[in-house]
Amino acid sequence: MVTAVSFQRIDAPATQPFPTASPRCAAVETSSDNVLMLAKAGDQAAFATLVRRHQNMVFSIALHMLRGRPAAEDLAQDVFLELYRSLDRLESDAHVVSWLRRVASHRCIDEIRRRNHRPEFGTDMLPETGHSPQPREVFAADRLQALVAGLPARARMVVVLRYQEEMEPTEIADTLGMPVNTVKSHLRRSITALRERLIGREQR
Repeated sequence: MVTAVSFQRIDAPATQPFPTASPRCAAVETSSDNVLMLAKAGDQAAFATLVRRHQNMVFSIALHMLRGRPAAEDLAQDVFLELYRSLDRLESDAHVVSWLRRVASHRCIDEIRRRNHRPEFGTDMLPETGHSPQPREVFAADRLQALVAGLPARARMVVVLRYQEEMEPTEIADTLGMPVNTVKSHLRRSITALRERLIGREQR
């Protein structure tokens, strides 16, 4: 049983228990790829280190998408359990990061769609946004969080990755498996919609 995740314990599947820890992990704590190598070899402490390094990113994506701590915790736990099962396919810590972002993003989108959110915006070819709010300001107010939550699932994911996770459009495109121009379209349409709705609320 791994206890590295602070927001919730992550338990191994009953049919595939986590292996025993090795004291070697402490010696390579600062070497990301060495930790991955040990985790792939079956070192529980090394896997716990991977979780500690990346849990904030995964939980942040899930929380901003699902807007509820229990749901975000459950999704993050599922993502890290899937990571444990997929270690053999990962080649570096950078690969781990991109894999976690992709899996967490798609699982969030799937979860939102299961909640019967409305259809997505269209994907017309539009230029990149000329001016954008600062990343940490976008979700600072409850009303903005509520407005972001009203976006379609994929558009919301693009906004979260761009302004909360500070990813470039090309990185988002790679993570979500969509053209860069589609990412820019989602950003432009979403920011315009958020501004219009925010202005409408203020006028009321």
